[in-house]
Amino acid sequence: MPTATATAEKTEKQPMADEKTERKPQRARVDDKFKIFCGTANEPLCDEVCNFLGLTRGQAMLTRFADGEAYVQIQENVRGADVFVMQPTCHPVDMHLMELLLMLDALKRASARRITAVIPYYGYARQDRKDKPRVPISSKLVADLLTTAGAHRALVIDPHTAQLQGFFNIPVDHLFASPVLVDYFKKLGLPNLTVVSPDAGGVERARFFAKKMDAALAIVDKRRVEMNVAEVMHVLRVLLAPGAVGSGCTEHYQFATQRSGGDQHHSTDGSGEAGLEDQGADDRGTDWTGDSVHS
Repeated sequence: MPTATATAEKTEKQPMADEKTERKPQRARVDDKFKIFCGTANEPLCDEVCNFLGLTRGQAMLTRFADGEAYVQIQENVRGADVFVMQPTCHPVDMHLMELLLMLDALKRASARRITAVIPYYGYARQDRKDKPRVPISSKLVADLLTTAGAHRALVIDPHTAQLQGFFNIPVDHLFASPVLVDYFKKLGLPNLTVVSPDAGGVERARFFAKKMDAALAIVDKRRVEMNVAEVMHVLRVLLAPGAVGSGCTEHYQFATQRSGGDQHHSTDGSGEAGLEDQGADDRGTDWTGDSVHS
């Protein structure tokens, strides 16, 4: 039979539950399962992201043969790693796109667990429909190439159209630059600020900026005469009617249209019926509530 003295000794030897053991601070270590690589399109951007995350950029060699072909070699172990490849497809688009595809294929064959293509600028995004006979839908083709090359996810920033995500058969993360830009311009404190949309497709984004900045909104109505050449038909300044917006109210806009030195005024109750044919709208049509209308 255990005595009372033995029981008391056992109780004293047990540590108190409320006492916290002191732990020494652990040294920062490199996460071998999280890696960031980049091509030659924008290496400084990748370095800034790595510095912010406290990581070292992944080691990769990218050279070219005498005939201009790209050669890629991943110079560290990525087996089972979560890999991000940062590569905007900026000028020259084809060269940087090919670099991205080769890096994705190399990482796939190196048994990376997950590969995310980070594309701040998505080339060929504007070729998203057949606007003329016998033309390709290049945006869809690029999405298929990225998937075939080995990308498991894609991360894009403010693509030309939001429906671009539908071209991918893999998950797409669509990030917006507007929170950062709105905060930047608010700090500048610019007086009499006007947000201008360069075309009908950018009206929704420009209107978002105008509301956040409490600024005026202007819209450029243009027609594309030929490739890389656009003609401005109208400049529309959007004025919000006083007292027209509120809880349960319908937005009412007035359009001051300027063309060839003459002024014309149109109004709409938000339904988009503003006499667009008389305003020289293009064949796509425009709903002036902010959404493009495809014919």
